[in-house]
Amino acid sequence: MASFSERTAILVDGGFYRIQAKKLFGDKTPEERADELFSYCIRHLNKGSAEEASLYRIFYYDCPPSTKVVFNPIAKRQVNLAQSDQHRWMTAFFEALMKKRKVALRRGEELSSGGEYTLRPGVLKDLCAGRRTVESLTDRDIRLNITQKGVDMRIGLDIASLAERDLVTQIILISGDSDFVPAAKYARRRGIDFVLDPMWHKVSTSLNEHVDGIKSSARRPSK
Repeated sequence: MASFSERTAILVDGGFYRIQAKKLFGDKTPEERADELFSYCIRHLNKGSAEEASLYRIFYYDCPPSTKVVFNPIAKRQVNLAQSDQHRWMTAFFEALMKKRKVALRRGEELSSGGEYTLRPGVLKDLCAGRRTVESLTDRDIRLNITQKGVDMRIGLDIASLAERDLVTQIILISGDSDFVPAAKYARRRGIDFVLDPMWHKVSTSLNEHVDGIKSSARRPSK
Protein backbone atom coordinates (compact mmCIF):
# COMPACT_ATOMS: atom_id res chain seq x y z
CA MET A 1 0.00 0.00 0.00
CA ALA A 2 1.14 3.54 -0.74
CA SER A 3 1.93 5.78 2.18
CA PHE A 4 -0.70 8.41 2.91
CA SER A 5 2.16 10.91 2.82
CA GLU A 6 2.37 10.23 -0.91
CA ARG A 7 -0.49 12.14 -2.46
CA THR A 8 -1.04 12.79 -6.15
CA ALA A 9 -3.29 15.41 -7.71
CA ILE A 10 -4.16 14.96 -11.38
CA LEU A 11 -5.19 18.10 -13.26
CA VAL A 12 -6.87 17.69 -16.64
CA ASP A 13 -7.15 20.42 -19.25
CA GLY A 14 -10.57 19.30 -20.48
CA GLY A 15 -10.62 20.92 -23.91
CA PHE A 16 -7.20 19.45 -24.65
CA TYR A 17 -8.13 16.01 -23.33
CA ARG A 18 -11.32 15.74 -25.38
CA ILE A 19 -9.48 16.56 -28.62
CA GLN A 20 -6.59 14.18 -27.96
CA ALA A 21 -8.84 11.40 -26.65
CA LYS A 22 -10.90 11.50 -29.82
CA LYS A 23 -7.70 11.12 -31.87
CA LEU A 24 -6.35 8.31 -29.69
CA PHE A 25 -9.50 6.42 -28.72
CA GLY A 26 -12.17 7.47 -31.23
CA ASP A 27 -15.71 8.75 -30.72
CA LYS A 28 -17.51 7.70 -27.55
CA THR A 29 -20.72 8.38 -25.66
CA PRO A 30 -20.52 10.87 -22.77
CA GLU A 31 -20.61 8.06 -20.23
CA GLU A 32 -17.93 6.07 -22.06
CA ARG A 33 -15.68 9.12 -22.31
CA ALA A 34 -16.09 9.81 -18.58
CA ASP A 35 -15.19 6.19 -17.75
CA GLU A 36 -12.23 6.39 -20.10
CA LEU A 37 -10.98 9.64 -18.54
CA PHE A 38 -11.16 8.23 -15.01
CA SER A 39 -9.32 5.04 -16.01
CA TYR A 40 -6.73 7.06 -17.91
CA CYS A 41 -5.97 9.13 -14.82
CA ILE A 42 -5.86 6.14 -12.46
CA ARG A 43 -3.25 4.46 -14.66
CA HIS A 44 -0.86 7.24 -13.67
CA LEU A 45 -0.86 5.81 -10.15
CA ASN A 46 0.83 2.72 -11.64
CA LYS A 47 -0.97 0.27 -9.40
CA GLY A 48 -4.55 0.95 -10.48
CA SER A 49 -7.60 1.45 -8.26
CA ALA A 50 -6.09 -0.56 -5.40
CA GLU A 51 -3.81 2.43 -4.84
CA GLU A 52 -6.62 4.98 -4.86
CA ALA A 53 -5.54 6.04 -1.36
CA SER A 54 -2.57 7.82 -2.98
CA LEU A 55 -4.91 9.87 -5.18
CA TYR A 56 -5.72 13.23 -3.66
CA ARG A 57 -8.18 14.25 -6.35
CA ILE A 58 -8.71 14.49 -10.11
CA PHE A 59 -9.45 18.07 -11.13
CA TYR A 60 -11.16 18.39 -14.51
CA TYR A 61 -11.22 21.87 -16.09
CA ASP A 62 -13.60 22.77 -18.90
CA CYS A 63 -16.12 25.37 -20.01
CA PRO A 64 -19.90 24.93 -20.11
CA PRO A 65 -21.16 24.57 -23.69
CA SER A 66 -22.36 27.71 -25.42
CA THR A 67 -26.06 28.58 -25.46
CA LYS A 68 -25.78 31.32 -28.09
CA VAL A 69 -27.79 31.58 -31.30
CA VAL A 70 -25.53 31.96 -34.37
CA PHE A 71 -26.08 32.22 -38.12
CA ASN A 72 -24.91 29.30 -40.27
CA PRO A 73 -23.73 30.75 -43.62
CA ILE A 74 -24.04 27.44 -45.49
CA ALA A 75 -27.50 26.46 -44.27
CA LYS A 76 -28.47 30.17 -44.21
CA ARG A 77 -30.37 29.82 -40.95
CA GLN A 78 -30.06 30.59 -37.25
CA VAL A 79 -28.66 27.80 -35.09
CA ASN A 80 -29.45 27.56 -31.37
CA LEU A 81 -26.33 26.02 -29.84
CA ALA A 82 -28.27 25.10 -26.68
CA GLN A 83 -30.22 22.60 -28.78
CA SER A 84 -27.18 21.15 -30.56
CA ASP A 85 -25.87 17.59 -30.24
CA GLN A 86 -22.61 18.99 -28.85
CA HIS A 87 -24.45 20.79 -26.04
CA ARG A 88 -26.34 17.63 -25.10
CA TRP A 89 -23.13 15.57 -25.23
CA MET A 90 -21.19 17.99 -23.05
CA THR A 91 -23.99 18.27 -20.49
CA ALA A 92 -24.24 14.49 -20.18
CA PHE A 93 -20.45 14.20 -20.00
CA PHE A 94 -20.22 16.67 -17.12
CA GLU A 95 -23.00 14.85 -15.27
CA ALA A 96 -21.19 11.53 -15.69
CA LEU A 97 -17.91 13.02 -14.45
CA MET A 98 -19.51 14.50 -11.35
CA LYS A 99 -20.61 11.01 -10.29
CA LYS A 100 -17.02 9.74 -10.26
CA ARG A 101 -15.23 9.31 -6.95
CA LYS A 102 -12.56 11.93 -6.20
CA VAL A 103 -13.31 13.92 -9.35
CA ALA A 104 -13.80 17.67 -9.01
CA LEU A 105 -15.25 19.61 -11.94
CA ARG A 106 -13.79 23.09 -12.34
CA ARG A 107 -15.79 25.19 -14.81
CA GLY A 108 -14.51 28.19 -16.69
CA GLU A 109 -16.75 30.70 -18.41
CA GLU A 110 -19.30 29.56 -20.97
CA LEU A 111 -17.66 28.72 -24.29
CA SER A 112 -17.81 31.92 -26.31
CA SER A 113 -18.17 32.56 -30.01
CA GLY A 114 -18.52 35.64 -32.16
CA GLY A 115 -20.50 33.57 -34.63
CA GLU A 116 -17.62 33.25 -37.11
CA TYR A 117 -17.23 30.05 -39.11
CA THR A 118 -14.03 28.82 -40.76
CA LEU A 119 -13.38 26.17 -43.38
CA ARG A 120 -12.10 22.85 -42.09
CA PRO A 121 -8.50 21.89 -42.92
CA GLY A 122 -8.11 20.82 -46.53
CA VAL A 123 -11.34 22.38 -47.78
CA LEU A 124 -9.72 25.72 -48.75
CA LYS A 125 -6.92 23.83 -50.55
CA ASP A 126 -9.52 21.86 -52.52
CA LEU A 127 -11.34 25.07 -53.45
CA CYS A 128 -8.15 26.77 -54.63
CA ALA A 129 -7.14 23.69 -56.63
CA GLY A 130 -10.51 23.55 -58.34
CA ARG A 131 -11.39 20.17 -56.82
CA ARG A 132 -14.36 21.72 -55.02
CA THR A 133 -16.76 24.54 -55.74
CA VAL A 134 -18.37 26.95 -53.30
CA GLU A 135 -21.75 25.52 -54.27
CA SER A 136 -20.63 22.06 -53.14
CA LEU A 137 -19.89 23.15 -49.56
CA THR A 138 -21.97 21.62 -46.77
CA ASP A 139 -22.25 22.05 -43.01
CA ARG A 140 -19.50 19.43 -42.59
CA ASP A 141 -17.00 21.65 -44.40
CA ILE A 142 -17.15 24.48 -41.86
CA ARG A 143 -16.70 24.78 -38.14
CA LEU A 144 -17.72 27.42 -35.63
CA ASN A 145 -14.88 29.30 -33.92
CA ILE A 146 -15.33 28.74 -30.19
CA THR A 147 -12.91 29.81 -27.48
CA GLN A 148 -12.67 28.92 -23.80
CA LYS A 149 -12.00 31.43 -21.05
CA GLY A 150 -11.00 31.04 -17.42
CA VAL A 151 -9.68 27.48 -17.64
CA ASP A 152 -5.94 28.23 -17.75
CA MET A 153 -6.28 30.69 -14.89
CA ARG A 154 -8.07 28.14 -12.70
CA ILE A 155 -5.47 25.47 -13.42
CA GLY A 156 -2.64 27.84 -12.55
CA LEU A 157 -4.31 28.95 -9.31
CA ASP A 158 -4.98 25.36 -8.23
CA ILE A 159 -1.39 24.33 -8.91
CA ALA A 160 -0.18 27.21 -6.74
CA SER A 161 -2.71 26.41 -4.00
CA LEU A 162 -1.85 22.70 -3.91
CA ALA A 163 1.84 23.51 -3.67
CA GLU A 164 1.49 26.34 -1.14
CA ARG A 165 -0.68 24.30 1.24
CA ASP A 166 1.45 21.14 0.95
CA LEU A 167 -1.63 19.09 0.06
CA VAL A 168 0.19 16.81 -2.38
CA THR A 169 3.65 15.50 -3.16
CA GLN A 170 3.04 15.07 -6.87
CA ILE A 171 1.05 16.90 -9.54
CA ILE A 172 0.27 15.30 -12.89
CA LEU A 173 -0.91 17.77 -15.52
CA ILE A 174 -2.67 16.41 -18.60
CA SER A 175 -2.19 19.21 -21.11
CA GLY A 176 0.07 20.50 -23.84
CA ASP A 177 -0.16 24.21 -23.04
CA SER A 178 3.03 26.16 -22.32
CA ASP A 179 0.99 28.77 -20.39
CA PHE A 180 1.50 26.63 -17.28
CA VAL A 181 5.29 27.09 -17.15
CA PRO A 182 5.21 29.68 -14.29
CA ALA A 183 2.90 27.46 -12.20
CA ALA A 184 5.04 24.39 -12.86
CA LYS A 185 8.21 26.25 -11.84
CA TYR A 186 6.57 27.41 -8.61
CA ALA A 187 5.37 23.89 -7.73
CA ARG A 188 8.83 22.45 -8.30
CA ARG A 189 10.40 25.12 -6.08
CA ARG A 190 8.01 23.95 -3.36
CA GLY A 191 9.34 20.40 -3.73
CA ILE A 192 6.45 19.02 -5.79
CA ASP A 193 7.19 16.27 -8.31
CA PHE A 194 5.61 17.79 -11.43
CA VAL A 195 4.81 15.37 -14.27
CA LEU A 196 3.34 16.35 -17.64
CA ASP A 197 1.14 14.07 -19.73
CA PRO A 198 0.76 15.58 -23.23
CA MET A 199 -1.04 12.49 -24.60
CA TRP A 200 1.68 12.25 -27.29
CA HIS A 201 1.05 15.83 -28.38
CA LYS A 202 4.26 17.69 -29.24
CA VAL A 203 5.45 19.68 -26.23
CA SER A 204 7.14 23.08 -26.43
CA THR A 205 10.74 23.34 -25.25
CA SER A 206 9.79 25.88 -22.56
CA LEU A 207 7.31 23.47 -20.97
CA ASN A 208 9.60 20.47 -21.33
CA GLU A 209 12.37 22.27 -19.43
CA HIS A 210 10.26 23.00 -16.37
CA VAL A 211 8.73 19.63 -15.49
CA ASP A 212 10.21 16.64 -13.69
CA GLY A 213 9.09 14.16 -16.28
CA ILE A 214 6.87 13.52 -19.28
CA LYS A 215 4.68 10.43 -19.31
CA SER A 216 1.65 9.66 -21.45
CA SER A 217 -0.80 7.15 -20.03
CA ALA A 218 -1.75 5.87 -23.49
CA ARG A 219 0.14 3.87 -26.06
CA ARG A 220 2.01 5.85 -28.66
CA PRO A 221 -0.25 6.15 -31.73
CA SER A 222 0.96 4.53 -34.93
CA LYS A 223 2.09 6.96 -37.61
